[in-house]
Amino acid sequence: MDINKERLWNNMMELSKIGRNEDGGITRLSFTPEEKKAKEFVSSLMTEAGLNVYEDEIGNLIGRKDGKNPSEAAIIVGSHIDSVLSGGFFDGPAGVLTAIEALHTMKDREIETDSPIEVIAFTDEEGARFSSGMLGSQAIAGQLSQQELHRLKDNDGISVADAMKKMGYHPELVEKAERNPSTVKAYLELHIEQGKELENESLPAGIVTGIVGVKWLSVKLRGEAGHAGTTPMNLRKDPLAAAAKIISYAEEIAAAEEGTVATVGRIHASPGGVNIIPGEVEFSLDVRDLSEDNLNKIIGMIKDYTHETSLQRNIDYQIEELHTLKPAKSSPILMDAVKESVEELGIRPYMLASGAGHDAMVMASIAEMCMIFIRSKDGISHNPKEWSDKEDVAVGADILFRTLLKVDKKRII
Repeated sequence: MDINKERLWNNMMELSKIGRNEDGGITRLSFTPEEKKAKEFVSSLMTEAGLNVYEDEIGNLIGRKDGKNPSEAAIIVGSHIDSVLSGGFFDGPAGVLTAIEALHTMKDREIETDSPIEVIAFTDEEGARFSSGMLGSQAIAGQLSQQELHRLKDNDGISVADAMKKMGYHPELVEKAERNPSTVKAYLELHIEQGKELENESLPAGIVTGIVGVKWLSVKLRGEAGHAGTTPMNLRKDPLAAAAKIISYAEEIAAAEEGTVATVGRIHASPGGVNIIPGEVEFSLDVRDLSEDNLNKIIGMIKDYTHETSLQRNIDYQIEELHTLKPAKSSPILMDAVKESVEELGIRPYMLASGAGHDAMVMASIAEMCMIFIRSKDGISHNPKEWSDKEDVAVGADILFRTLLKVDKKRII
């Protein structure tokens, strides 16, 4: 094995102490003291690896190795260190820390690449605080505006812009984080699989062929609150009953499609009394598909059904699209480089698609992209029980190290 397995694992375990909850999970939301502390730790690791470290205008933490030709387009490799509420140790940090370890190994072995290489810990990949993800990669891709920073708010009504100011950033400068595509040679990202395919195949790592597209909706239904005992069923304007029908319909049509998934992860009824017919209901809807056309078709069907159901029940509705990410396909050139590295380690190459969204899908809009997945125990993620074995993390880092050296020598068109 080329990389330092013990150093990598120790760094993983140290980072996992930051933002640790009583239940053993990790909560590191964007623009919070916990995230800042994690960035300080990761920054120190970048410095130890010989990288020049800085933050850009959105708060992406960047460690750069100039290489022999610092003016050439850079290979970017990275992931994120923010988390969901009470998440696991590995979702995001595995990608950032294996990337740092790969470059630390280059330093140890006095390997000088031709191309510059940058490790990026992207800001707010998860979207757990502001109900929108990939802010850091969207800023780099030129897809994030000042207006969006003021529009997006957390549950306390604090906007991204205000949260940034509190932590010392300048949201009015966010557009300066944009990169010209000509300055990026390729993008690589290692991540835990968050599924069971690799475990079922008894493989430590796999090669990602593409990432599903994602749409997040917020659906608000407004009816009329009333007494649960004195309001006849035929006179009710119950938004929760309507929500139940819409949610069941979304599940039904997603199940009828191959590869489509639809999830309601959050729902709130008000005023919330046991003996009160709700007056208002709000729920989230997450829909994913590898086909952009199919994704748009499913969303259109759900919107039409919401309209019909609201008319039938004499209630008002509002649908807001919170977040949209297009599907992304991996670069054949980069996939070949990863495949070659996998085979060098005596591992059977295995191709799989990603059902989760990643910064890689945004970076694919400005550069050739490929991801490496490592095995997740029982497929569990976004949960304190999330786990990847020490050996699998090390194997992933070794694949990434070897792939970076191959991509450095390749002509990427």
